[in-house]
Amino acid sequence: MTKKGILVVSFGTSYPDTRAVTIDAIENEIRTAYPDIPLYRAWTSRMIAAKLKHTTGENIPDVTEALLRMKEDGITDVCIQPTHVINGIENDRMKKDALALRKDFCSVAFGAPLISSTEDMREAVQIITRAFSCLDHSEALVLMGHGSEHYANTVYPALDYMFKEMGYPNIHIGTVEAYPEPVHVMELLKKSKIKKVHLAPFMIVAGDHANNDMAGREKDSWKSIFEKAGYDVSCHLKGLGEYGEIRKMLVRHLEMIL
Repeated sequence: MTKKGILVVSFGTSYPDTRAVTIDAIENEIRTAYPDIPLYRAWTSRMIAAKLKHTTGENIPDVTEALLRMKEDGITDVCIQPTHVINGIENDRMKKDALALRKDFCSVAFGAPLISSTEDMREAVQIITRAFSCLDHSEALVLMGHGSEHYANTVYPALDYMFKEMGYPNIHIGTVEAYPEPVHVMELLKKSKIKKVHLAPFMIVAGDHANNDMAGREKDSWKSIFEKAGYDVSCHLKGLGEYGEIRKMLVRHLEMIL
């Protein structure tokens, strides 16, 4: 007898407010879409999981622990849906850990991360531009992606190009840890008559990077960098997981493997 189970894999966050409206909201959306299939959770950041265990007592499993629990519960066919933005290092690690237990199940299938195709990019552009439709010609939106050494980092400059190709020259993407950097965005802003910059995370949660690297008071935060350059800066601490249309994208990715 076969029994399907869904495993939702996220990086994780220690910020309870953003977790409730992003990671938890995504999981709830999936539960609503597939109420008859058991849903399990795993986080790939053990540092964040350890922090939560110390501060709140909550024990969030990693991928291996979650799969072993699924095996104990009699799950035979595993459908894994990541909430990762790109097909990068965290996603590769998740797959490696899951496939190490492949022999314990009849099947293990992986849903695609949020941005995994040209169609995904185009849909994300449309969602973001609708959310910031009030921008005028003197304002720019700068999105903060995480960035990665992984080749999947090419998603960010591709998205930046697509915003402009689709008619939004004042929307830019930078990353915290890779290319493009804020300095590259700044060079583009100098070529236009921008007076105000809106900063928003292009990450599932508005966690540590959004609150500190983007909106923090330190001199090297993006907010400080753009203010020093003479721009009026407004920060929007809203993770991608808060957008209902983004959550639906992940549900559709899962649907493709169920």
